[in-house]
Amino acid sequence: MADKKDQRHPQYTKDRQIVNELLTQAEQNNRSYAELARLIVRYKDFLGARDIQTDLIKVLTSWGLSEEELFDKSRRIHQIGRVYMVEDEGQDDWA
Repeated sequence: MADKKDQRHPQYTKDRQIVNELLTQAEQNNRSYAELARLIVRYKDFLGARDIQTDLIKVLTSWGLSEEELFDKSRRIHQIGRVYMVEDEGQDDWA
């Protein structure tokens, strides 16, 4: 069986910047919760970006949330309205 090699995610550079911001954020807001949830979904089981995966867990832990609590909070945020500002219109970036 061939060894699976780590891959580089096409959104790595942009996502790394977001993760760095989340790591240093003093207060969380709806957008930061939504971003953390989105990135956890994106990188879960991804073969690569181990540094991002590790840092996402650090953020989640430092915010005192479990993954399920974050996802529940994120679902509620999305139910009450738009999380992303108009400047992000048309840039659904879930992949």
